[in-house]
Amino acid sequence: MLASTARTGCAVTAENASILNGLGGAVAECLVEHAPCPMKRVGFRDRFGEVGKMEYLREAIGLTAQDIAAAARRAVARKK
Repeated sequence: MLASTARTGCAVTAENASILNGLGGAVAECLVEHAPCPMKRVGFRDRFGEVGKMEYLREAIGLTAQDIAAAARRAVARKK
């Protein structure tokens, strides 16, 4: 992870779960101490989980390929 952010200058995490206390939070904690950089987290944003088909759920929580690509573009745009 640190090697990747050193190369790209930013980070994006995507998880099929809450971003609160999840993978994105752990990555953010590591980066802030070792390699601060722009970061975006994609996943559930402080809401109850839902049950349904994966396509619906990805769209409902913003976890489609387009959503992840947009988050990456926003992170890249924040680089110095």
